[in-house]
Amino acid sequence: MKETITLQEVMKIVRKQVLFIMSFTLFVALVTAFISYFILQPIYEAETQLLVNQKNIDQPYIGVQQVETDLRLINTYNIIIKSPAILSKVINQLDLNVSPEILMEQITVTSANNSQVVNINVEDKQADLAVDIANTVAEVFQEEIQVLMTVDNVNILSVAKLDEEPEPVAPNKTLYIVAASLIGFILSAGFAIVVASLDTTIKTEQDIEEIIGLPIIGLISHISDGNNRRTRRE
Repeated sequence: MKETITLQEVMKIVRKQVLFIMSFTLFVALVTAFISYFILQPIYEAETQLLVNQKNIDQPYIGVQQVETDLRLINTYNIIIKSPAILSKVINQLDLNVSPEILMEQITVTSANNSQVVNINVEDKQADLAVDIANTVAEVFQEEIQVLMTVDNVNILSVAKLDEEPEPVAPNKTLYIVAASLIGFILSAGFAIVVASLDTTIKTEQDIEEIIGLPIIGLISHISDGNNRRTRRE
């Protein structure tokens, strides 16, 4: 095996094995496409938003300290939204056959910096169920926060809605197929290069020229056994 291999040699190997490389790449892409379209279940997402603000919205002026207090409370609210105290009630209302821990993994709670808006995103294999969970979480939290923290500064800003033709957020079929094709190409090309590098047998006169570094000035033709027998009989 050669200790080093030049770029020209790599390209030469790839050209020789282009049929194998392209066939393997196509095979991997087709398998990935089949899995993405027929095996993996689509995941849908629904979003609802909460607004953390003053209880009395008729006040002409909202103090800066109150707004800062609301912003600090948002981090606490984000934790409470995904707590068993909230999710257990959501499970009971929707009659879900999951535990609060599993439901927690489906929910993402975020809020922009210095924003009083809290986003609740829910992912599920059923689009309508994702919408129901998102809206129920918001409603239950709005009710329970008044009991848990004795505050009434949470309002539902927007509710999740079910589209007529919901689009799944996962799996990203195009990305999976492109990534699988790239990986298949790299693996097949790498395999071809390794096999060619390990093969030290001489197959053609060009291989001899490359080894000895001298041009070939003559060839000995192959003489079959049949010709030899005829020669002896003559």
